[in-house]
Amino acid sequence: MPNPTAAILVIGDEILSGRTREGNAHYLAGELSRIGIDLREVRIVPDDHDGIVAAVRALSDRVDHVFTSGGIGPTHDDITADAVGAAFGATVDVREDARALLAAHYAARGVELNEARLRMARIPEGATLIDNPVSVAPGFTIGNVNVMAGVPSVFQAMVASVLPLMTGGRPLLSQTLRVMRPEGEVAGVLGALAAAHPGVTMGSYPFQSNGAFGTNLVVRGPEAAEVDAAMTALAGAFPETAA
Repeated sequence: MPNPTAAILVIGDEILSGRTREGNAHYLAGELSRIGIDLREVRIVPDDHDGIVAAVRALSDRVDHVFTSGGIGPTHDDITADAVGAAFGATVDVREDARALLAAHYAARGVELNEARLRMARIPEGATLIDNPVSVAPGFTIGNVNVMAGVPSVFQAMVASVLPLMTGGRPLLSQTLRVMRPEGEVAGVLGALAAAHPGVTMGSYPFQSNGAFGTNLVVRGPEAAEVDAAMTALAGAFPETAA
């Protein structure tokens, strides 16, 4: 049986402008690989209502799990909740359980739960809350879409909340062989070995070290025996890598 599939939708003008470095997709990819969920697509869209709606609908139809990052804060451009609600035809309003979480959090700090902060309690009808142990303001899950904050520490905490609820498949195993040859010199051999080992995927990633060109050859697959066999074949094809 194939592994479940996933996509991440990163939302925010600040990502597309280069003002903020995106790292949540990288983090999520590693966590999903660990539990056997295959990340199939990473998409970035601006803070545009119709664009978010279209992306959510497209990804939701294509994969088993969608994760969004960004746009659920207190400011006017945090429109993710409304857009995701629209994608599912769900009304969005302040929900009492989310409001109560925020009220207790701010009261304990002597801070007013003002109108802006209350925006973070707006949840689509029918959604379930995602726990946020870092800053309390919850994410939510509706359908197969998990809506989470863009701040990396909060995003990671929310990922830790939702992944245990998902059924994964076979974790993806990976091994790397470092070859001090340019990518163009290893491509032919790598292609032949990839064809001979269809149970794994093989990739090449060039680098430069001390003026010399090299290539990292990476083998990935769900079965340890197949990964080991492919790595043995690679090492045999490039004997200069042997210790």
